[in-house]
Amino acid sequence: MSLSAEKLSPLALAYIGDAVYELAVREYVLSRSPVYNKELHRRTVELVRAERQSDLYQRLAGMLSEQEQSVLRRGRNARSGHQPPHTTVAAYRRATGVEALIGWLYLKGEQEKLNLIFEQLFSGDKEQEK
Repeated sequence: MSLSAEKLSPLALAYIGDAVYELAVREYVLSRSPVYNKELHRRTVELVRAERQSDLYQRLAGMLSEQEQSVLRRGRNARSGHQPPHTTVAAYRRATGVEALIGWLYLKGEQEKLNLIFEQLFSGDKEQEK
């Protein structure tokens, strides 16, 4: 199966990006310390929360091409009709932008750029700094 990043809606890109993001986080958490399931889950949830993705949105600005910034904005501006229960609408929308960008990069095979984005995410990991 082959999906075209150019033909998918921002929300479809975010759907794919969410899975790629979650897998990267799970691999990262396991690489730090394969501890008990409860701790793995806690660390993963901490890193996949919309607030964390919203923070990442802010840090990505200077490292994206114009086309990547466009995908990020389109994802942020997409209306899912979902009201997030534990975050602000603005943070949720920025998180959707990040997921759309990750999905787009993944489908384009841009692994190097994905690695840079995940480095940004994990560089702010408080648990890593301990």
